[in-house]
Amino acid sequence: MTLMKHLATPQNKYYVKSCREVSFEFIKEGYEVISRYSKPSLHQSKVGIICFDDLGTENNLKYFGNECNVMGEILLSRYDLFISKKVKTHLTTNLSASELEHHYGNRVRSRLRESFNLMAFNNNSKDKRR
Repeated sequence: MTLMKHLATPQNKYYVKSCREVSFEFIKEGYEVISRYSKPSLHQSKVGIICFDDLGTENNLKYFGNECNVMGEILLSRYDLFISKKVKTHLTTNLSASELEHHYGNRVRSRLRESFNLMAFNNNSKDKRR
């Protein structure tokens, strides 16, 4: 997806954000992070296209004692954006559909199934990142 972003048309440009980085932001800044990736801020007119990289590498986190599945909440909000404003979200993950359901719940898995196209690679395919 890092390579593909350079081939995207100007209206489909996106940036890549690690799910682990989003989690670390949540630890420092709290629930504002969920809003940052889910809806426009005061100085933005719209929420941009994002590719969340390596979904499933983050854990449920606590902020002042309140536990939150940060990426699960962001994905549910991004789904609402997709339905209402056709804002796209891209994901990369090494998890299977059943592992996604176990980690994020049936609701998130259902929303992903409805709003994403799956590009799966054979388990024997070589890793192109090397």
